[in-house]
Amino acid sequence: MTRPYVLLSVAVSVDGHIDDDGTERFPLSNAEDFDHVDRVRAESDAILVGAATVRRDNPRLLVNSPERRAGRVGAGRPEFPLKVVVTGSGELDRDRAFWHCGGDKVVYTTDSGHRTASALADLADVVPLGPSVDFGALLDDLGGRGVGRLMVEGGSAVHTGFLSAGLADEIRMAVAPMLIGQATAPRFLQPAEFPGGPARRFHLEEVARLGDVAVLRYFPKR
Repeated sequence: MTRPYVLLSVAVSVDGHIDDDGTERFPLSNAEDFDHVDRVRAESDAILVGAATVRRDNPRLLVNSPERRAGRVGAGRPEFPLKVVVTGSGELDRDRAFWHCGGDKVVYTTDSGHRTASALADLADVVPLGPSVDFGALLDDLGGRGVGRLMVEGGSAVHTGFLSAGLADEIRMAVAPMLIGQATAPRFLQPAEFPGGPARRFHLEEVARLGDVAVLRYFPKR
């Protein structure tokens, strides 16, 4: 079974934060970058986020461009990519926008969180992965569903999980020209033991300018 190609997509401030410490989502990207993200979504078979992102940001995770959606359908693909959420506890609010728009959904959880998450069985396929969230098993399951390209949109715990397990093929990092400067604001990654440690350098494939945002493409496995 072939696992999906895993692309991590993140927008960060110059000082490495993905949000501020307020209750509303802080906009780091600009219109050009949002459109580019929409294109990457349209090229993906599935889009994944963690439960904290669903709770905090209430994302829809849709392909917004009608032309891109039509292109997917014309190519024999679903109008929208599969939407995936990861939760250890299984606690997810069924009123979030994530569940009520777009195409099919999958919830990956732990054995202990399965009973709680099963309340969403009418909205999504709920899959237990064992005593903890096993990202390798998650990719195996997605591969079995025909997912060839997975876009991961956060948050910190999910990005950290894929990178610490050596499972990320590409990082798309949009760097916004601003400083958050708040000690409690979330960062791209959490502390972890990453393959190769601090001495390991990623391959930088491309640097693109989208308005005032710089988009870097890193390939961790090269």
